[in-house]
Amino acid sequence: MEQRQLGRTDMTVSGIGFGAWAIGGSWGDVDDEASMQALHAGIDAGMNFIDTADVYGDGRSERLVARLRRERRGDTIWVATKAGRRLPQQTCDGYSRENLIAWIERSLTNLEMDALDLLQLHCPPSQLYRQPDIFGILDDLVAAGKVRYYGVSVETVDEALTAMQHPGVQSVQIIFNMFRLKPAERVLAEAAKRQVGILARVPLASGLLTGKLRPDTEFAADDHRSFNREGQAFDKGETLSGVPYEAGLAAVEELRPLVPPGASLTQVALRWILMFDGVTSAIPGARTAAQARENAAAAALPPLDAGTMAAVRRVYDEHIRGLVHAGW
Repeated sequence: MEQRQLGRTDMTVSGIGFGAWAIGGSWGDVDDEASMQALHAGIDAGMNFIDTADVYGDGRSERLVARLRRERRGDTIWVATKAGRRLPQQTCDGYSRENLIAWIERSLTNLEMDALDLLQLHCPPSQLYRQPDIFGILDDLVAAGKVRYYGVSVETVDEALTAMQHPGVQSVQIIFNMFRLKPAERVLAEAAKRQVGILARVPLASGLLTGKLRPDTEFAADDHRSFNREGQAFDKGETLSGVPYEAGLAAVEELRPLVPPGASLTQVALRWILMFDGVTSAIPGARTAAQARENAAAAALPPLDAGTMAAVRRVYDEHIRGLVHAGW
């Protein structure tokens, strides 16, 4: 597995990491033993980076990651978590020193760690990125040994560009996939200039880019693809990358011919992300060992040729660009 330097940190992470949202919940039924098998399969396949959050299953995901670390003590496993979404309502005032410390202590307990490898603010209000005092609190927590490094998880390219201006920010997590190309147009070059790591989240557009979803696919009531398509529970862009379902399915049909023999659309979609040197790691989710192995194998695909890259751009321009939020 190719490894890439994460910002200015001492962490060298796998190009394909493990996104641990799904093993916490909000994706239908989840079985902890199947989740553990998926985590182990990912590590066996060369992943050494896991992204989780305190709200994924109300700590369930973090606790599963802690169990993995106990069971794989001989392996280097870097863990990123997030804080901020425990607020009942997103306000800048909610990101107080008291709250940040409480959230971090909770994650330290869940993860069974003395210091968090990477703490990310979890998609806070846009105006927070223009409040240097918040980042000063994070600097204090680094100095106190509670957090080794910190970064941000953002919704828009403008938020990413603003956050990078704070000198302590080591990473930006942003939605980047074949249906969300604006980070390549506006964010990656600036991140490289500032030596800020880029974590590509929702890399498969909530399953659309696996090619496995159909018009008649039914989602469980507790699956966010059922209850959050219009942003009823959290930002619309987190679900199906904010792409209307039928439009996404039509675009996928245009992408299928790009898949070479022996590969899957999942793998081509992930390999496409790794074609951008400014990306540190793509973090697809996996609920089964087979999914984790399929994700990891994407890193072994040969580089995509210029024709394939151009075809992806064409599909985006013709089917997607005009349908998603201008800030994405």
